[in-house]
Amino acid sequence: MSVQHIVVIGGSAAGPKTASKIRRLDQDVEITIIQSGPDLSMASCGYPYYVGGVFDDRNQLLATPTGAVRNPAFFFKAKGIEAMTGTEVTNIDRAAKVVSMRDVATGTESVMKYDKLVVSTGATAVMPPVPGIDLEGITTLQSMHDADFLRKVRDEGKIKHAVIVGGGLIGIETCEALQLAGIKVTVVEMLPQILKFLDFQLAKLLENHVRSMNADVITDNGVAAFLGEDNKLTAIKLANGTELPCELAVVAIGVRPNVALAKASGLEIGERGGIVVNDYLQTSDPDIYAAGDCVQIKHRITGQPTLAPYGDLANLQGRVAAQNIVCGDNVVFPGTTQTGICKVFDFSAGATGLSEMQAKEAGFDVVEAVVAGPDKPQFMDSKLLLSKTVADRVTGKILGFQCVGPGDVSKRIATMAMAIQGGMTVQDVANADLPYAPPFSPAVDHVIMAAHVLENKMLDRMEGISVLEVQKKVLAGTDALLLDLRGPEEYEQMRLGIGEVLIPLGALRPRLCELPEDKDREIICYCKISLRGYEAASLLKARGWTNVKVMEGGIMAWPFHREK
Repeated sequence: MSVQHIVVIGGSAAGPKTASKIRRLDQDVEITIIQSGPDLSMASCGYPYYVGGVFDDRNQLLATPTGAVRNPAFFFKAKGIEAMTGTEVTNIDRAAKVVSMRDVATGTESVMKYDKLVVSTGATAVMPPVPGIDLEGITTLQSMHDADFLRKVRDEGKIKHAVIVGGGLIGIETCEALQLAGIKVTVVEMLPQILKFLDFQLAKLLENHVRSMNADVITDNGVAAFLGEDNKLTAIKLANGTELPCELAVVAIGVRPNVALAKASGLEIGERGGIVVNDYLQTSDPDIYAAGDCVQIKHRITGQPTLAPYGDLANLQGRVAAQNIVCGDNVVFPGTTQTGICKVFDFSAGATGLSEMQAKEAGFDVVEAVVAGPDKPQFMDSKLLLSKTVADRVTGKILGFQCVGPGDVSKRIATMAMAIQGGMTVQDVANADLPYAPPFSPAVDHVIMAAHVLENKMLDRMEGISVLEVQKKVLAGTDALLLDLRGPEEYEQMRLGIGEVLIPLGALRPRLCELPEDKDREIICYCKISLRGYEAASLLKARGWTNVKVMEGGIMAWPFHREK
C-alpha cells in the first residue's frame, strides 16, 4: 500500500483497536498511537467494579485476556506499534499532514507527519456549572485517575456519606460500588426517573430495588450548589433547598464528545456535537478517520445521527476504520441500536432499540406490551424478568425491547437486539427457534412470550392496560372492577390493596354471577404476572362482557405502594 505512516490520536478503546487491526492487516506500515494520559486500552466500563472491590488488581483494567498489560512496551514488542503516552496533540495541519505534539511532563514540543490519521479522542465528563464545583471531594468516574481515587476512598474507609449526581449507567453502578464499601449513598437525578434509557414504569421498579439495598434515590431534583469548608466538600444543596451532608460527590450526568482538536482543525462537527463521519468512518477530510465516543453515528432504526458512547461500539468502529484505511473504503459501519445493560445490585437492566416515547416521536404507529415471567422453570430456581416490547403496528417490526429484574436479562436483551438488527417482526419472534433446556429457560422463552402477548394485542385478542393507567384510575376513584385471580394464600402474602375483588381463576366460572350485571362496565383482570388475568379476560369476553382489560405484568410490574 502507498500509506507509509498512520497516526492514531487517542489510546483508550477505539484508537488501540484501530492500530492493532491495521497491524494485523499490514505488517510493514508504520503506526504511532499518541495518548495524552499515562495508560492505554483502559477497560473504563470496569472502573465501578474495581472501585467496588470485585477485583483488586488494577492492572486487570489494562490487560489482555491472557493477562499481558497493554503498555507502550507491549504495543512495541507484540505489535510493532509505537505508543507515546503522556503526549498531547495540540494541532492538526491537514494541508501539510502534520500533527503538533507536546510532552505533558516536560512541555517539549514536536511534530509528526502522517499519511492517514485516526481521531479517537473520546468523550469528556459533563460538569454542572454550579457554585463549589471545584471543592476537594468532587470527582467523576471517567478516567483511571478517578478510579484510583475512588478505590483509595473505599480502601481507607474514612468517608461515611456520598452523593451520586446523576442516575444513569455510571451513576447507578458507582452507587453500588460505594454502598458495598459501607458508605451511605444518595443518588440525585434531575429527571423524574433514573436510567432514562428505560420507560418510567421499569425505571421505577429499579428505583425501588436501589432503595431496598439501603441506598437513597432523589428524583425530580437537581444540584444548586456544592457546599464546603476549608475548600473541602461538606454538603450538596439541591434545587429545592434541601442540603445533603456528604464528604464525597461523584458527578455522573453524562459525557460530551471531545471534539476541540477536530473542530480546530476544520473537521465537520454534527448537530449532536460529535465528529461527522460517513459509513466508512471517514471524516470530512478523506485522509482522516474517526472512531469512538468522539463521533456521531447513525441510528439503525431512525437513520438519524446519534451519540453512542459505549466501549463495545468503540472497538467495532476501530476495526471497521482500520479495514477501510488499509484495504480501501469497502467496509460499512451500520450504526447503532443503542443496546446497553447494567448491573443494579441484584438486578440487571438493559434496553435495545427505541423506547415507546422515542418510537412515537420517530413517527411510528406504536404497539407495546409489558410482560412479567420467570427466566427458567420454577423447579430450576427461577428468577423474575419484567420486559417491555415496542413494535410498529403497521409492519409488525420490533422497534425496541427493555428488560429488568434479578433473572437473566442479558440473554433476552441480546436476543432482541439481534431481532431488531435483523428486521424481524413480532410474528418472527413469536415462532423463534431458541435453545431450550430447563437449566437455561422455560419451554416458551421470555422473549417469545413477550412476542405472544404483543401478537395477541395486535390481533385484538387481548386488551392490555399498564399499571400506570390502573394507578391513575384508582386515584381518580374509578368504578372499574379490579379482579385479582390469585388464590387466597397468595392474596394474604402479597396484595395491592386498591379496592380489588379476589376470585381465584379456578372458581371464576361458577361465580360469574358475582360480576357486574352491566356487561359494559370496565373489568381489569390480573394476578401475579397476569397469565391468569389473561385466561380470565378471555372467559369474560366470551361470556359477553365487552370492556375487559388485562393489567400487563400483574402485581410484579406494580411499582407503587402495596398494602402487603
